[in-house]
Amino acid sequence: MKRAPLRQIFLCTASSSTLSSAFVSNTSRLQKVASHQIHSSTTKIMAATKNLVIDPFCFRQFKENDSSAGYQGTVFNISMEKFEQIVNERFDSSNLQDGYAPFCKHIFVENDFTDARVCVLPITKENEHCLRSKYEARSEKELPVLSRYFDKELLLEGKEESEVFPVAKYLDLILYSREQIIKENAAMGKESTEGEEEAAPWGIVSIKAQDINKELPMTPITAMRNALGREHGGSGVPIDREKYMEAFEYWKDHATVT
Repeated sequence: MKRAPLRQIFLCTASSSTLSSAFVSNTSRLQKVASHQIHSSTTKIMAATKNLVIDPFCFRQFKENDSSAGYQGTVFNISMEKFEQIVNERFDSSNLQDGYAPFCKHIFVENDFTDARVCVLPITKENEHCLRSKYEARSEKELPVLSRYFDKELLLEGKEESEVFPVAKYLDLILYSREQIIKENAAMGKESTEGEEEAAPWGIVSIKAQDINKELPMTPITAMRNALGREHGGSGVPIDREKYMEAFEYWKDHATVT
């Protein structure tokens, strides 16, 4: 039996080594691609299992966002990530309550994880001098409307915050359906962004700190704003006269604190 020449053996060995290296390299590349695909799929699955996400419109209610600096309502010190984690852990679809339109829902959670204080007070002879009014818009594309409110600094003159504003017992999470958020963003010329906020069925558009676990009547001016077209910052829902008058009966004797 003839031996193969050493040069031929060397070439075969080198060729085999090259093929082996290429195989290992391709295998490593495929493993990386598969790992990336698995991670991407896992991220999407995790996002899809989150029922509630804070909508960008509500970012102003969290101190970590620059937009909170000019916001006059309730601002939370807790991070948005932690807030979302807690409210999703407590989420139960059977607790959803109807809002002013089919796309709007409320869900109430016990406020044992923030220091948010009530932001609505009854109007009395002792505090009516603290009432103020101004035109304001909640975003650059909304039409400004006239609103009435208590000036917080005036209410606190010579008093401790705890004397005037108790810590709220409940948080009212006001939710919009994903479909409605997409419609309103499109009407306002806002680009849609991909991510977990696009996968969650409900967006938290506002959070109210209060002492009861039911919806406070919508302020009459908010009802009027909502009746405007989406291009003006409304939702296009016509005013319900009966509900409007119920709201009037409540808000003629109450005001928000800013």
